[in-house]
Amino acid sequence: MANILLIDDDVDLGSMLREYLARDGMQLTTAEDGEEGLEVASDGEFDLILLDIMLPKIDGLQLLKKLRQREVNTSVIMLTARGEDVDRVVGLELGADDYLAKPFYPRELVARIKALLRRSRTSNTVPTEEKLHFAGFVMDSAAAEVNCDQQSLVLTPTEFDILRCLLTHHGQLVTKESLSNLALGRQLGPFDRSLDVHISNIRKKLPNRPERIQTVRGRGYRVAEEA
Repeated sequence: MANILLIDDDVDLGSMLREYLARDGMQLTTAEDGEEGLEVASDGEFDLILLDIMLPKIDGLQLLKKLRQREVNTSVIMLTARGEDVDRVVGLELGADDYLAKPFYPRELVARIKALLRRSRTSNTVPTEEKLHFAGFVMDSAAAEVNCDQQSLVLTPTEFDILRCLLTHHGQLVTKESLSNLALGRQLGPFDRSLDVHISNIRKKLPNRPERIQTVRGRGYRVAEEA
């Protein structure tokens, strides 16, 4: 049974989602403000966190920042009623795996949850060797560990899947469409910057030569042996 944490002060939403997720064998825990959410998310072991941006005491973006600073790398789907692109981009930059604007259809949220859980629990996102060695990276898919230039990288599940997909192709171009389907589990929407932000986050975590992850403008990305 998947354990999901909802951090949102909307009590009705929590009640509705608890019933809806139970149909798919998922258990929901709720926290109704940022301080409670931070404590529960840090101490408990959850498979996925649903995090509202507009929260009392500590807002969702600050909460997410604190979680990632504590190396709590549980998958996070940001929920926002604002619908502003800047909130989504900032959330992704802080380490969110996905986002969904309110109001949303429960079926869409459940589909996003299932996609993230599949990617977190299996190594079948892309056809890959158990260990990958390329361009200074050493990735162990079975152990969910990756080193770059002999330094360990702390990646979110989505960042790990994106990098694994790129390394599997050993320097070949991976289109945005393919990368989104393989690593995000969905198609990119119009003006969707999710991949760009995730790639930027991965580059920032490399000990050196972030340019080894190359952007092919208008097409996609690749990892270069020599950048």
